[in-house]
Amino acid sequence: MIPAVAAAADPLDPCRAPFAAGTRHLVPPVVVACSGGADSVALLALAVDAGLGPVAVHVDHGLRAGSAAEVDHVRALADRLGAEFRAARVTVDAGPNLEARARDARYAALEHARVDVGADVVLVGHTADDQAETVLLNVLRGAAATGLAGMAPCHGTLMRPLLDVRRADTRALCAALGLDVVVDPTNDDRTFRRVAIRHDVLPLLSSLAERDLVPVLARQAAIMRSDSEYLDELAASVWPGVDGPRAAALAALPEPLARRAVRRWLGAPPPSMAEVERVLAVAAGDARSTQLAGGRAVRRSAGVLRFDVG
Repeated sequence: MIPAVAAAADPLDPCRAPFAAGTRHLVPPVVVACSGGADSVALLALAVDAGLGPVAVHVDHGLRAGSAAEVDHVRALADRLGAEFRAARVTVDAGPNLEARARDARYAALEHARVDVGADVVLVGHTADDQAETVLLNVLRGAAATGLAGMAPCHGTLMRPLLDVRRADTRALCAALGLDVVVDPTNDDRTFRRVAIRHDVLPLLSSLAERDLVPVLARQAAIMRSDSEYLDELAASVWPGVDGPRAAALAALPEPLARRAVRRWLGAPPPSMAEVERVLAVAAGDARSTQLAGGRAVRRSAGVLRFDVG
């Protein structure tokens, strides 16, 4: 049960409406990814309030000292809120792309928990501030329209019901409910690009623009995502089509649709722009084949594109 609050105003109100809009059709139970930070703890409190029968799942990556102790803290928070709790531990070896590999391991553990408890979805606590940071990160990476669309509210069994909620609201909610949250020291480590964007880049850009850019970037991401999803659906409808991946049909498409069709056809890992252009050159007959990352290759044979996975 949500702990009682002395204040007359309902502390859940700033977050309840956007949360409810994103979870209206959910059936209990749900898995809630809960690191112990304010965003995930607020998400757990809202899921309890909405009667979603949440199971809080804490994933320990073992990447920093003291992370194991946070398991007990999150367990106590879940118990206080009246939610079930589960703990998972993953191993992430040191090396390049640590953040991405840790994220992949975390999502795999959450998906395993979802299946184990019989839930339809996993809820994660990304906020509008996270969305704005993601858009700027993708700008730095040179991402195309899909990257500038940021994070989707729903992706498979993953849901982000707080994308319209500000980080300040989740902190205020936890404070009003008297819930002590975990403070991750890496959130102040500017060697991580996201942290530098959060503490330095976004405040500077907002100062230059003379307005808060978080809602602006989040709104633009939503518009870009809508446009991008429409173009993806259009590309899928016209190629490869019922006759298979015909090279001439791909070469005849408008370039924006052709690029999207190639990306959808190749799947993960997402191809670079240079790889997409090389595949289009094969489709146009300017090359017979091309090598892609991960030992993959595309070749043209009898007018059809063949996708070989090494």
